Amino acid sequence: MAPPVRYCIPGERLCNLEEGSPGSGTYTRHGYIFSSLAGCLTKSSENGSLPVVSVMRETESQLLPDVGAIVTCKVSSINSRFAKVHILYVGSTPLKNSFRGTIVEIYKSFRPGDIVLAKVISLGDAQSNYLLTTAENELGVVVAHSESGVQMVPISWCEMQCPKTHIKEFRKVARVQPEFLQT
Repeated sequence: MAPPVRYCIPGERLCNLEEGSPGSGTYTRHGYIFSSLAGCLTKSSENGSLPVVSVMRETESQLLPDVGAIVTCKVSSINSRFAKVHILYVGSTPLKNSFRGTIVEIYKSFRPGDIVLAKVISLGDAQSNYLLTTAENELGVVVAHSESGVQMVPISWCEMQCPKTHIKEFRKVARVQPEFLQT
């Protein structure tokens, strides 16, 4: 039977230095090993040496969008005043859970399903969404699909065209910087 899991909190004394050596998530002080974070205590020993005492988090902490952060989001719905989106990435880091956001300046800019680069201009809370903007040249639609389901091609800063049907649609097109293009 496996030994019971021991949880510890920051600052908790785990053992003295004669019983183990410090590993990740720990620090030493006055001859003792202490936990530097909340998590599960693990002890691992190799070939008869002192066990390495470590503290591991059960899950990594969730990255949160912050004011000024560039986020990648997917448009879920639009009306005449704003677009509702799901924030999927902060910078290039994918989120474990998406957050809701609202883009306010949207006249003929987005359609549901579009992938958009936006900047966070105010934080959300339990009742409201993150407020986002696409008011910079580098921000806007990066991926859009036409009604025929084909990925559209940008033809100007405010239009995209379906390569299959050649129908043009208004979008606020992002000017993607070369360092962000994947080859």
